[in-house]
Amino acid sequence: MIDEPPILKIRRHFPRPTAAQIEALRDTPTSFAVDAMDGHGAVDWRIKPLDANCACFVGTAITCHAGPSDNMAVKAAIDLSQPGDVIMVCAEQFTGAACTGDLLVGIMKNRGVTGYVTDGLVRDRDDIVDLGLPVFAMGTSPNSGVSSGPGTVGLPVVVGGVPVDAGDVILGNSDGVTVIPRTRIDEVTERLERIRELESDLLARVRGGLKEVPGTRALLESDRVQYVD
Repeated sequence: MIDEPPILKIRRHFPRPTAAQIEALRDTPTSFAVDAMDGHGAVDWRIKPLDANCACFVGTAITCHAGPSDNMAVKAAIDLSQPGDVIMVCAEQFTGAACTGDLLVGIMKNRGVTGYVTDGLVRDRDDIVDLGLPVFAMGTSPNSGVSSGPGTVGLPVVVGGVPVDAGDVILGNSDGVTVIPRTRIDEVTERLERIRELESDLLARVRGGLKEVPGTRALLESDRVQYVD
């Protein structure tokens, strides 16, 4: 007889970014982080904040694979979470039922969790908004799921088309969510300094009346462009 598999597989101990690494990324726009990773790293655009006025966060990913219509792994991730964590839930883009509601989100906030992201649904939107914890999801539904497993916590998952591992840094704002792999934190932070300088300079020029996209006129006048009229 084949033994029954465990209903949860959990990695409790994984490398975490330092407090200094997290602070260096605080208040970084998600688009800047994407630019620092050559245009990639943002999760599916359909994963949106429930409240655009409560969407900014940075924290350490604690991952879980809940699967469709199940929240056992979410509950385990909450129990293992630390202050400053972001719970990243793979629900396999299931939209038949919510995997989280206001009560679980309330417990997350009590534990100091800084954000919650899922490629599934949540419910109790108004009550979640009142809690003031940034929550990102594919949408909402009153339908409730089950808590039976199987699932994983702390292991690599894919959320919104982006691979995420426990210990990665997660950024959120009203644009969406960006994943910074733990192994690239220092590289991204270093590149962000130059990106901020360039963005600040160009923004000042735009506000000062700039009417041409830098570099475009030179391209249009080069032999790389063929005019057909």
